[in-house]
Amino acid sequence: MPRASEIKKNSAIEFEGNVYFVRDIERSVPQGRAGGSLYRMRLYDVVTNNKVDHTFKDSDMLNLADLTRRSATFSYSDGDEYVFMDSEDFTQYSLNKEAIEDELLFVTEETEGVVVILVDDAPVALDLPPTVELEIVDTAPSVKGGSATARTKPATLPTGLVIQVPEHIASGDRIRVNVEERKFMSRV
Repeated sequence: MPRASEIKKNSAIEFEGNVYFVRDIERSVPQGRAGGSLYRMRLYDVVTNNKVDHTFKDSDMLNLADLTRRSATFSYSDGDEYVFMDSEDFTQYSLNKEAIEDELLFVTEETEGVVVILVDDAPVALDLPPTVELEIVDTAPSVKGGSATARTKPATLPTGLVIQVPEHIASGDRIRVNVEERKFMSRV
């Protein structure tokens, strides 16, 4: 049984008789307390997808739920449902757009390293690699000699995400993007 301080994002925990998926964790250290940190976790019920925010002390003991990770690729979208296919046994996993809205900004049919997270054989979330490669759909024309400056310009990716890129990058270039920080890393 890990303590609250050991729980990571995209973990599944059993809490108050339900299984919850941890989507976000904020750590705070109250000034007036002689003690440890507080961990505010945004939890989503695996069955109903209801959101619950709960604060744990760093010493609180939590139970991890059974979690299965399956390598998958994006297949297609059908309205608000996004379908991913297991890379090994070709099982299809359907996830609601609301549950994976942030991750969809980095997922195309070519994205590699996508992992579908299952709790009790039900898909609950996506886990992305730290970096993804995407092609720039639209940006201002490249500036000759722009690689010598640190100025940036906005660039639109095929998923609709807009990030800042150096001036020498042009439409059609493939770039590597840091998923966590949503920042340009390099040209591919």
